[in-house]
Amino acid sequence: MFRLATLPDISERDLVDQCLGELVVERRAAQRTLYDRYKRAMYSTAYRITNDADHAHDVLQDAFVEVFKNLRQFSFRSTLGAWIKTIVVRQAIRKQQLEGRFETIDETRHDQPAALPDTMTGAELDAAIRSLPDGARTIFLLVEVEGYMHHEVATMLGIAEGTSKSQVSYAKKLLRQRLS
Repeated sequence: MFRLATLPDISERDLVDQCLGELVVERRAAQRTLYDRYKRAMYSTAYRITNDADHAHDVLQDAFVEVFKNLRQFSFRSTLGAWIKTIVVRQAIRKQQLEGRFETIDETRHDQPAALPDTMTGAELDAAIRSLPDGARTIFLLVEVEGYMHHEVATMLGIAEGTSKSQVSYAKKLLRQRLS
């Protein structure tokens, strides 16, 4: 079986140019390099949002199909990784919504910082986050981990900004309860 070589040291701009190139062999090698460069981080993002390995793999596949279809629209206003992550996040949210697993809770609460024990391990925190209800977990991860603003999350999800805020507050409340 013929295996395409990857191009590990190539710059983002050159990688994008080669992914869009005319020569099929070079284009495929560049696409493989792009995928290999970003697959782990993007899978991690997809998994955190979907909380399901199979769904995360589906999201990753769908996202990279979209990346390669729309690569000509990438304008280098951000890093390639940030652009791909946006596509992965949107695909993961879409997957959650299609599966009917995305529920938000309409309650308004004052957002308070979550106080976490000093002895907590990363694995304990990860398990607590994964145990959150799908909607609250997704919004919590988008705001607190990925760094999106509430108005951006609201636009992505088609919800009110207040709902985004209340979901983060609700997630923090649940995390405080589960980690105390």
